[in-house]
Order: sequence, then C-alpha cells, then structure tokens
Amino acid sequence: MKVKIFDEESEKDLEEAVNKFLEESEKEIVDIKYQVSCAMLGEEQIYCFSAMIIYY
Repeated sequence: MKVKIFDEESEKDLEEAVNKFLEESEKEIVDIKYQVSCAMLGEEQIYCFSAMIIYY
C-alpha cells in the first residue's frame, strides 16, 4: 500500500492534480482523503487544499 499527497493553493489546482494522477495511474485506489485549512497572515487569509490518495 502506498500514498500520494497533493497540496495546492486553490481547489481548482487540487482538482486538476488529482484528476491527472487518477487518469495516468493504473493503480487500485483504496481511499481518497480531502482537507481544507485556513490561516490568517496579517490581513490576508491563506487557504490550503490537500488530498491524500491511498492505493496499491
């Protein structure tokens, strides 16, 4: 069993990265975990969109 981690600044970038991995991979996907986090840096909000794909 292996994992692949994706960490992007926008949901669109994450979607494209995950879809590309799934299209190019002939692996058996076990699960996909998705997470969004948000932080403040002064007046700026920073978002982090991440996914972990568990596969064989």
